[in-house]
Amino acid sequence: MKTIAVINGPNLNLLGEREPERYGGETLSGINARIAAAAAGLGADCTFFQSNVEGEIVTAIQRAGGADGIILNAGAYTHYSIAIRDAVSAVSAPVAEVHLSNVAAREEFRHTSVIAPVCRGIIAGFGGDSYLLALRALV
Repeated sequence: MKTIAVINGPNLNLLGEREPERYGGETLSGINARIAAAAAGLGADCTFFQSNVEGEIVTAIQRAGGADGIILNAGAYTHYSIAIRDAVSAVSAPVAEVHLSNVAAREEFRHTSVIAPVCRGIIAGFGGDSYLLALRALV
């Protein structure tokens, strides 16, 4: 059975409340439930982690390094966290960067991901389904 770690960064705990016109009305627990159900159907198991603290995300990535894959939504840290980039580089697990919104269609500062060059791929703009697409890609 494959193991996929799902790691979420800052403000994703506010899904369903924060800017629903941009991020939709689905909560993080709702998205996690959909991921878990899809993973079971694919013969995989998922672990879930969310933090608003950069160092905790780095530690979560390091701990998940032996998983079969990591789905990472680093939120705003995507655009400037060299520490998270270095953690992704340090683990052997393939990492899929995900975003709920299409970051390329948003503010200019969101157009660059410092994490993307060390990830297997990026999926953005499909709301909660971005995670399901990443799950399929990793499994």
